[in-house]
Amino acid sequence: MQADPGQMAGMSPEGPVPRREQALTPRVLGTELVLVLALSLGASGLSALIRFIGAVTRPGGLKDQAANLNSSAAPGRPWLDLVWQLFGISTALVPVALVAHLLLREGSGLRALGFDRLRPWSDLGRGTLIAAGIGSAGLAFYLLANATGFNLTVVPESLPEVWWKYPVLILSAIQNSVLEEVIVVGYLLRRLGQLGWTPMAALVASSVLRGSYHLYQGIGGFIGNMVMGVVFVLLYRKWGRVGPLVAAHTLLDVGAFVGYAVLAGKVDWLPTL
Repeated sequence: MQADPGQMAGMSPEGPVPRREQALTPRVLGTELVLVLALSLGASGLSALIRFIGAVTRPGGLKDQAANLNSSAAPGRPWLDLVWQLFGISTALVPVALVAHLLLREGSGLRALGFDRLRPWSDLGRGTLIAAGIGSAGLAFYLLANATGFNLTVVPESLPEVWWKYPVLILSAIQNSVLEEVIVVGYLLRRLGQLGWTPMAALVASSVLRGSYHLYQGIGGFIGNMVMGVVFVLLYRKWGRVGPLVAAHTLLDVGAFVGYAVLAGKVDWLPTL
């Protein structure tokens, strides 16, 4: 019996041959992008907007309200609290694993975004320089925004004084960095480019998205992170790697989380509630 030619198309002795070009149509890519964002930072952006609306409609000024970042999940129960902290950090990285899977299916992987171990010292060195420049400017901008009432008082951590406090804060900083830079810079720009967006439109989309999920901190958090997003996109296009951005973001968050834990209540210039 002769095989149907339609059934033989796309076949090889080893089985079906993936039709990547046919599968990655604009409609498929667009749907994929929406779903990835809906499971990650797009949903965070909507959540931040709702929280911001709640903050501005609440009696009192924004600076008299707190935006808590790393808080206890089980007060008074340190071991259960630790389990919850590690669970939250792990599950927050699932969208990154999904992106890695989707990129592998098209024949590339996270290496296509420059998230690999090929240039660890170069990535760390560049990241350190970025963090030094953005960290000082960002802190000054936050203090100004908070003083003028455009920002909530950010409380980077309110964990109990237990042995795992600082390791968890560092892991939280790494998780934030990997999630944001892989998805909001590397993956988003790749997919928008494949969908035919202009470089400027993609830059605006990435930076506005970054600002949106920081809106829970106030207008200052939105503007400051949007500007940071512009810088990160330009650097990514220059270097073709998210590795330095992950390193920079990790250093910035470690400085914020650990710095607040060490300095809160001990210096006059750091806002606390």
